[in-house]
Amino acid sequence: MTTAPSAPGKLGDALEPAAIQAYLGELDTWLRVRRSELDELDQAALAAGRGAELTNDMSLALALWKAISDRYQLVFTTWDGGRVLRQERERISALIWGRLDGATELPGGLAVSLPEAGRLCDALTGQLRNRLALVPGADAQAARIRQLRAQFERIRDQVALEPAISRDDAIHRLAELMSRLEVITAKAERGGDVGGMLGPLEVEATTFERDLIVGNARRRDARDQVISARELRADLEAREAALQKLAETCVATVDPAPRYAVPDVDALGPVPVTPDAIGPYLERLDRVSQALEIAQHAYSAALEEHTQLVALLDAYVAKARASGVAELPDLAASEQSARGLLERRPTPMAVAKQLVTTYQTWLAKETR
Repeated sequence: MTTAPSAPGKLGDALEPAAIQAYLGELDTWLRVRRSELDELDQAALAAGRGAELTNDMSLALALWKAISDRYQLVFTTWDGGRVLRQERERISALIWGRLDGATELPGGLAVSLPEAGRLCDALTGQLRNRLALVPGADAQAARIRQLRAQFERIRDQVALEPAISRDDAIHRLAELMSRLEVITAKAERGGDVGGMLGPLEVEATTFERDLIVGNARRRDARDQVISARELRADLEAREAALQKLAETCVATVDPAPRYAVPDVDALGPVPVTPDAIGPYLERLDRVSQALEIAQHAYSAALEEHTQLVALLDAYVAKARASGVAELPDLAASEQSARGLLERRPTPMAVAKQLVTTYQTWLAKETR
């Protein structure tokens, strides 16, 4: 099972370009692989007649994946192929380490950062895989033991974040899990079959890791509301800047383009510090967050429509070449017209769709 990449720096850092580029590449790979894994698990749950039983965990895993995917898009847009100055690199840090609560409705009002969401999604996916018995058999026992050791290291990091009042209990539970793993490892080294012992330990470890991540996130969310408002405002400012660039790209690429106004976070004024004012201010921040999300999806959908239209024309042309008719005058002229219009900026989408349809009609006529 793939695991979410480690994020560079911390909140407020001006991240190094090389670190940003490497992280984006790893996160893109993780998103694609994780989506495939979740689809596999969903199909396995339905095939086993356990869809209803696993709905909550599967829904949370998919919600986390969607929140991470949306945030990746904003980071990637801000990255702009590496054309970033210090201000953009600080915005990327805020996007990575800021809260994702504005991106997706998560159960219990959960507010986590991008790295935390990745680790939580990893833990949930592991738990789902174990419950569905999709983990390899005895021939993979050594790999499963290595994965558990790596998981215990992640758990050790989470235990260090526990408050003093509960840290001793968490340390004791981690020690008990590690002791059980040592017993299993010793038995496996003697040639024993430990498959039946690994499964329960993996379930307990993933549940413990998930609980630690969720507990830490909820404790942080329960801290002073003024600090929460400042974090959310910083996140919104970074999203606003990224969305502004996305909107400009969309308007320059397609016509008609969505005409959603990008909310101005500065118009909200400074974060208040009085108990009576902070609650309404947080509500206004949430409304701005929702408006940013709606605008982002609209602009992304418009750009995706243009990309799909280009891909559709490419597919028709490939079919024409395979049929040996691509160079016929009518088809060649039709392709040139459609291609030229799709390359125009902005592309008049209604006319471009008609020209692609015209090419399809010529192709159908010539391949009868």
